[in-house]
Amino acid sequence: MTSSPTGSDTTRGIQLSFDELDTPLRDTTFVVVDLETTGGRSGDDAITEIGAVKVRSGEVLGEFATLVDPGRSIPPEIVRLTGITTAMVYQAPRIEEVLPAFLEFAAGSVLVAHNAGFDTGFLRAAAVQCDVAWPRFPVICTVKLARRVLGRDEAPSVKLSALAELFSVSTQPTHRALDDARATVDVLHALIERVGNQGVHSLTELRDYLPTVTAEQRAKRTLAAHLPHRPGVYLFRGPSDEALYIGTAVDLRRRVRNYFTGSETRARLREMVTLTTRIDHVECAHGLEAGVRELRLIAAHTPPYNRRSKYPTRGWWITLTDEPFPRLAISRTPSTDALGPFSVRNAAAEVATTLSEFSGLRTCTRRIGRSARHGDRCLPDAVGACSAASFGPQSPDEYSGQARRARALLHGHDASLIVRAQERIDALASRELFENAARLRDRTAEAVRALRRTQRLAALAAIDELIAARPRAEGGWDFAVVRAGRLASAGVAERGVRPMPVVEAITASAETIVPGPGPLRGAPPEEIGLLARWLDSDGVRIVRTSHGWSEPVDGAGRWSEWAELARQARDASGAVPEPDAHRIG
Repeated sequence: MTSSPTGSDTTRGIQLSFDELDTPLRDTTFVVVDLETTGGRSGDDAITEIGAVKVRSGEVLGEFATLVDPGRSIPPEIVRLTGITTAMVYQAPRIEEVLPAFLEFAAGSVLVAHNAGFDTGFLRAAAVQCDVAWPRFPVICTVKLARRVLGRDEAPSVKLSALAELFSVSTQPTHRALDDARATVDVLHALIERVGNQGVHSLTELRDYLPTVTAEQRAKRTLAAHLPHRPGVYLFRGPSDEALYIGTAVDLRRRVRNYFTGSETRARLREMVTLTTRIDHVECAHGLEAGVRELRLIAAHTPPYNRRSKYPTRGWWITLTDEPFPRLAISRTPSTDALGPFSVRNAAAEVATTLSEFSGLRTCTRRIGRSARHGDRCLPDAVGACSAASFGPQSPDEYSGQARRARALLHGHDASLIVRAQERIDALASRELFENAARLRDRTAEAVRALRRTQRLAALAAIDELIAARPRAEGGWDFAVVRAGRLASAGVAERGVRPMPVVEAITASAETIVPGPGPLRGAPPEEIGLLARWLDSDGVRIVRTSHGWSEPVDGAGRWSEWAELARQARDASGAVPEPDAHRIG
């Protein structure tokens, strides 16, 4: 056991009074503690290591670190996680020796921990075991504080490792108590710096700033007691057994329990928790399967507290009409020659107008028979003129060339229309018509992004069967069987398990997929998008496929970098690059 003070400690042995809670944070003494244990249940498992750092005004006043003999063997999975073996703690002091020394070290301070409920739960249980009174420490949880301070865009996860990376801490967490405590000190200081900009300068203000948890909310944690530590989908059920909210998790129990703690700050979901009477779950092989099943269950149940993914077929599509003089129309149902989906109809209409201008398709909406001609009623010099009017009167055969170019553009067989649009942007810029050039640049970039998105997903949907594998962090492989753009089966080969028998088993039991119409062959856009992102992630390997997977060589993919640069220019200032700048192809 080591306790190494590195500076004066005037607060030792003095408990903070409530008046002293108004002490400025810079003058508050914090003891940041981390524990390693034999498991996750404070009543059944025991402490194997304590690490703590005492700090004030950014200065380290002392450190406390010791292994603890738990009086039992350490499970193999804990050994793999922490590196602490039964042999290492065999001659370590028992908790009866360690706890009084730790309480003396922490006396008069504010206790801080990452997920403080876990650490204080074990320390309180140890105090009961040792027949020692537990001091009335003020406690700060850096998980709650991080979730309160940081938006989900900046910090999708508030795990210690994720926050350590976000704040570039000086000591990386290693699942050893002192290292993790040191990392938590840096996280605490970074978070206090953030709240200081919001007028939080004392301990009282900091505690008021943290989210509160009602007794009713805390009591409902028992609803999650039956959930496994496995990936899957959870369903919150209401008084009439209706689905209130559906979500996904890599660890079902841990994720769901967060809804009953202060880490959940969204008012609408806290309201949902008060209505919950039961929680159902579906175990999944891995995160990808959980994500897909979440999308399917949300679409099936349309739960009121979910905001996204409830209506997967409500998107808008740009379709090439089947008539003697085809045009681009906006529809809820995709045809073979379609682009989308778009969540907003106006966005689809704007892209359709741009593509019609590129290809020379008509934008007038009147019906024209096969024996008639287009252009006799469309004036090329009229305001908002039909895009095909400049070609003059045309028969269906004469007009068919424009339709072929549009079809080739949609399917990624001809990029000449994008080249022509970029040349027009450069010409406008060279004539110093920068506003006109900027508008055309933005319209072209939106069209390119829409084309690339559809062509990318259509390439995956075109494959009758694709089997892919992604390596697991702990060893082994996650497998997915994708058929016509939908997840047909999923499985896992744990470390040391031969992978190919698993592949054959999940393929034999995979769902039969009947392809539908449209470029995505009936696959839900969100599902196939999720699959595409998973397949693009690091380390994924294709085990086998019915035929090659590739985007069209003359598709919009080769222009996606230009479209991104155009978006950045628009967001920055609206400026147009010099002619020929950032050109591709």
